Amino acid sequence: MEIKSKIGNRIKELRDVKQMSQKDLAYASDLDRSYIASVENGQRNISIVNIEKIAIALGENLTTFFNSKIFI
Repeated sequence: MEIKSKIGNRIKELRDVKQMSQKDLAYASDLDRSYIASVENGQRNISIVNIEKIAIALGENLTTFFNSKIFI
């Protein structure tokens, strides 16, 4: 699995745990909902800045975001 898909899967996993919609996450992270959808689907090459925005919106920091078996 390529890194774009891994990051997208991790975002979706955390979003599901927090019971947030893509729209809720987009609003909380100040990003567009269609951007969130394309990242979750592994279609975007997301920047580390936007990963941090999303992680913070999900109540995580970058350490806990990347501390997942998805990235092993």
